[in-house]
Amino acid sequence: MKTSQNGIDLIKQFEGCRLEAYKALPTEKYFTIGYGHMGADVKQGMIISQAKAEELLKKDLEKFEKSVTTLTAKYSGINQNQFDALVSFCYNLGAGNLKSSTLLKLLNKEDYIGAAEQFDRWVY
Repeated sequence: MKTSQNGIDLIKQFEGCRLEAYKALPTEKYFTIGYGHMGADVKQGMIISQAKAEELLKKDLEKFEKSVTTLTAKYSGINQNQFDALVSFCYNLGAGNLKSSTLLKLLNKEDYIGAAEQFDRWVY
């Protein structure tokens, strides 16, 4: 499954787009650019185009889509909206946090309401 346009738009809305590299906190190891792309490839003073920000987002999404697909493999009933929400979760918080979360455990037990309620526990 791939992230829908609605899912992509949700991630864009949450992340915002900055075309110049920055650190949200001075203690962060890496700089961030575009729609939350972070890594050793982002350097201080780096500036990218809007098209490059879109390209980085799509590339980053592939990694998180794969993680969500793997983590939800035992549950075959995931719908597009659930998938998009989980990709957004991973994009923002990392696949490791999803893997160890009560949210995933509840989803895999088909407790949709319980799983949905878990999202609020991750808003900091």
